[in-house]
Amino acid sequence: MGQPLNRHPYIQILLVAVITAIAGEFKINPFDGDIFRIGLGSSAFLLFLLLFRHLPFLLTGVVTGVFILLFRTGLDLAATDLTVQDIMARHCSAMVYYIVFAALMSVIKGRVDRFHPLVLGAVAAVIDLLSNEMELLTRLLVLGTTSFRLNEWTYLMAIAMLRTYFTTGLYSSISVSQLRLVQKEQNRRMEQMLGFGSGLYGEVFYLRKSIGTLEQATLDSYELYRRLKDDEEDAHSRRVLHITQQIHEVKKDSQRILAGLTKLVDREVTGDMPLSGILRFTVKSNQKYADMLGKDITFTRQLTSDYATVSYIPLLTLLNNLTANAVEAIKDKGTIYLNVYEKEDMTVFTVTDSGGGVKERDRDLLFEPGFTTKFDEEGVAATGIGLSHVKDIVRLFEGEITVNNAPHAGGAMFKITVPTKKLQKEE
Repeated sequence: MGQPLNRHPYIQILLVAVITAIAGEFKINPFDGDIFRIGLGSSAFLLFLLLFRHLPFLLTGVVTGVFILLFRTGLDLAATDLTVQDIMARHCSAMVYYIVFAALMSVIKGRVDRFHPLVLGAVAAVIDLLSNEMELLTRLLVLGTTSFRLNEWTYLMAIAMLRTYFTTGLYSSISVSQLRLVQKEQNRRMEQMLGFGSGLYGEVFYLRKSIGTLEQATLDSYELYRRLKDDEEDAHSRRVLHITQQIHEVKKDSQRILAGLTKLVDREVTGDMPLSGILRFTVKSNQKYADMLGKDITFTRQLTSDYATVSYIPLLTLLNNLTANAVEAIKDKGTIYLNVYEKEDMTVFTVTDSGGGVKERDRDLLFEPGFTTKFDEEGVAATGIGLSHVKDIVRLFEGEITVNNAPHAGGAMFKITVPTKKLQKEE
């Protein structure tokens, strides 16, 4: 595999020189004769210096100036009867222009990103004028040409401003496009991180609960072993002791896995997020889920309270679970409403759908582990741990969750109420 081009700066410098030389042949002569040519070469050179600031400017200017001198000399040798010395004398001033231009640009090289685009254009115009002056001075010394009149200088300054502002404007447009691409990639990675963190949080939460269950099972099993031993049930007591040891080993393995996952969560999930960002991500991820299921679902968000919280991963886990359930509850087409508001010292989250609602007899059992109303095409029941999971997380926040039918929407409305102080980031 070849190395990337940016690892070969000398190749880049040569490319800058070649393209600048070719662009310089597209020119206009605003004055009588061939005293001074205004071409695209200087604009291309300025753009390259702005885009490739990792290159040594002075060396780039020297290589470009020498290449342009040789390039134009070669063109004139094929088209005129002048000697090599005469041709090089005519074009050496162009070489001086690029060298001086690069040298002056190297002075502001480290401050380019700090300049406002209008200021950058003005500075580049000044550098262009100074470089033009050195080019004219070289022509005066080598060819003996007369100096410009005042009106010609004014015109030259206007051309320099127009040329440099066009180039810096193009550079700014390219920079903005690059920033947008970077931001888009960062948003994509953030979405991946949030989805990963939300799913991982749920796994860690239930693994921690399982370890607690295993701990209790170990104690109960050991207590049974002691009773059997006291009753001189040796065969059964040894069997129970063996089971106790196996449960204990499973618990230790689970603890090691939990420790690793906890470190991973702590590394991946940092900072804070506003409630509006949590809702935005919830809608975006579940819109994809609805599309995957082939359902036409409209999501509506209403937010009257927005503050930053460090507990955004648990909240995402809650809202994603409830919203995914709402997506599944809608047959083909419908609407899901997500609302967030504050009431006194509580923050309230509601997820409402236009599905079939929840039957009265199911409400008391809905949050129990193992309860489900979902069956696949073969009649196999779902695991039914989702809403019990939600309820357990809500309890960690010292909140509560309720479910009722929503007549205005036609489906169910899940309402989570959590103390604001448990969520809001301290200033």
